[in-house]
Order: sequence, then structure tokens, then C-alpha cells
Amino acid sequence: MTKLEELSALLVNELHEFNKNIEKLESISQQLNDLKIQMDMSEYKTLFADHQKEITTHKSMIEGFESRFNDKIKEAKIYPTWAVVVFIIALLFGFCSIIYGAI
Repeated sequence: MTKLEELSALLVNELHEFNKNIEKLESISQQLNDLKIQMDMSEYKTLFADHQKEITTHKSMIEGFESRFNDKIKEAKIYPTWAVVVFIIALLFGFCSIIYGAI
């Protein structure tokens, strides 16, 4: 009977320790749930603001280049006007000489 009493006392003692550990874990879990972690974002905010300014500057430079490029494309001609006129006159002269030579 003493063995049974010793085992039951040991079991009760272990259960009591187990319950105390569970209560400790519950209190730690509650503390972790209540804990608020805050990051210091001020340094990152200034970096983001500086980067945003640089991006805006680059964007405006690219838009200016694009508008100048588009203006140049609109003004561009494949051949100058004088070259087209000379070519047409040369074609007419060649055509007329072929017709005159055939007659």
C-alpha cells in the first residue's frame, strides 16, 4: 500500500507542478499578446521623401526629353524639299528623253 501511496503522492505533486507551469505560460502568453512593438520610421520617412523628390525630378527630365524628341520627330522630313523637286525634274527629264528618243 505504501508504494501506491507514494505513486499517488508523486502523481499529485507532478500534476500540481504541471498546473503551475501552465499558469506561468498563460501569463507569459497574455503579456506577449498585450505587448505592442513600435518601429522608429522617421529615418525611413526622410529617405522615402528624398527618393520621391529624386524620382519626380527624373520623371520631369524624361518628360522634357520626350516632348523635345516628339517635336523633332514632327519636324523631321525624310528628304529635303529641294531634293524631292530635283528628283522629280530629273525623272521628267529622263522620261521626256526616252519618249523623244523613241520617236
